[in-house]
Amino acid sequence: MQQTQPLIDWEDFLKVDLRVGRVVQAELNTSARKPAYTLLIDFGPEIGSKKSSAQITALYPAETLIGKLVVAVVNFPKKQIGSMMSECLVTGFHNAEGEVALCVPDLDVPIGTKLL
Repeated sequence: MQQTQPLIDWEDFLKVDLRVGRVVQAELNTSARKPAYTLLIDFGPEIGSKKSSAQITALYPAETLIGKLVVAVVNFPKKQIGSMMSECLVTGFHNAEGEVALCVPDLDVPIGTKLL
């Protein structure tokens, strides 16, 4: 089996803060170059709410995202996406057609929970 990325050590993995959050708002990000939503995600009292621009419009109507649990990197620096400032990176996988499917917990877990 071939590696696609260099090996990292445990300390490298621990630097990535992946948390579960609940989408509380989803609207079209009309200023993004590619079709995307601006998501407002609640990560609980420790982290609070953060915005993210997510290119998931092909598989998810905006109204189906409200209340959905997502996994996001919450310790990246902010990034300008069109006219909005993205504060976290929502994770997902490309399907065979190149559309992004969200990476989500398969059971309900408390928001703010860190991926281990």
